[in-house]
Amino acid sequence: MSEEQNEQNIKDIHKIRQEQIARGRIIVRTSAIGIAVNILLAGFKGAVGLTTNSIAILLDAVNNLSDALSSVITVAGAKLAGRKPDWKHPFGHGRYEYFSAMIIAAIVFYAGLTSLWESVKKIIEPEMATYTPISLLILTVAIVVKIQLGRYAKRQGFLAESDALEASGADAMFDALLSLSVLVTAFIYIGTGISLEAYVGAIISIFILKAGIDMMRKTLNDLLGERPDPELVRKIRAIIIEEPEVHGAYDLMLNNYGPDRNYASVHIDLPDTMTVEQADRLTRRLHDRIFLATGVRLMGVTVYSYNTNDPEAIEIRKDVYKIMMKHRDHLLQVHGFYVDRKKKEMRFDIVVKFGTNIPEMIELLEKEVKEAYPDYDILIDPDMDISALGINR
Repeated sequence: MSEEQNEQNIKDIHKIRQEQIARGRIIVRTSAIGIAVNILLAGFKGAVGLTTNSIAILLDAVNNLSDALSSVITVAGAKLAGRKPDWKHPFGHGRYEYFSAMIIAAIVFYAGLTSLWESVKKIIEPEMATYTPISLLILTVAIVVKIQLGRYAKRQGFLAESDALEASGADAMFDALLSLSVLVTAFIYIGTGISLEAYVGAIISIFILKAGIDMMRKTLNDLLGERPDPELVRKIRAIIIEEPEVHGAYDLMLNNYGPDRNYASVHIDLPDTMTVEQADRLTRRLHDRIFLATGVRLMGVTVYSYNTNDPEAIEIRKDVYKIMMKHRDHLLQVHGFYVDRKKKEMRFDIVVKFGTNIPEMIELLEKEVKEAYPDYDILIDPDMDISALGINR
């Protein structure tokens, strides 16, 4: 890598860090505005709900209050997640955001459960609401404010590339729809005398419960570890395969330590004629290119040796691949193939589908390859189906 290129990479990395700082400020500022607006709305709706004896308006206020509390916890989680790495936590504190999201999910779920209970009680023992022009005006203003808040949060989320903010904006728009349903219920009651208060409250409660369950499911997936984003995998794969020395890329593993904190390792096929010094330059180049393009830090590269100057070894590889193709129902991939004809050794890795009995599969494959090449020692290593990464030139 030239000195000019190295200096440019340093500048690009500094720019990425500055963008991350700016992104954090946008998230905190937008969340703070959301907190203030939701607290005001909760206060006004709570007052209206108490004066009109409307369970639907009260539950709508509870929904706004839970949104405000969620934003508070989101900001706290973002602040904790932004702490620098230390000796005990070398990968930083990014997963605080996931724990804060789990707390928010629990709060939302509890709010929905309590709201549903109160709504059911009102269905069994109904109480008539009494609406005033002031209460209807406040509800109308609340709907308009929520729509504006939703549009603002979605716009800021797009600018900051924050899925959380965009989701918050969508949630605000949905809250406006719920508030509109409460307003419609009020007009129906005024016009016909039919009270749908408790039923609308029950419907709102169900939506709140669903939101809590969805949040909990997503956060659990983040904590347990998910399959990498296919789009990110394709992007990393394309960068690796662009290098002319790389014959194949496999087994991409992404470890996530919080939003935008991804560390990766990968296996690559390199010609058996490359020197260690050449491989070192290549892996360093890949590290910089992948980080600048995706923000992912490539922490480890495992190298497979690829037969290039032995025509007979290449033919053996083709024959063995044909044997493997017979088991496509269970076998996803074969890679890392190398033959040492002097030592009579053959080694390669396989990726099998989840649910396959791996020991039995390895035993079967070893038997079939051994029948075709009885003089060779066969070494087969199983790999996990972690990502969709796996391509040869």
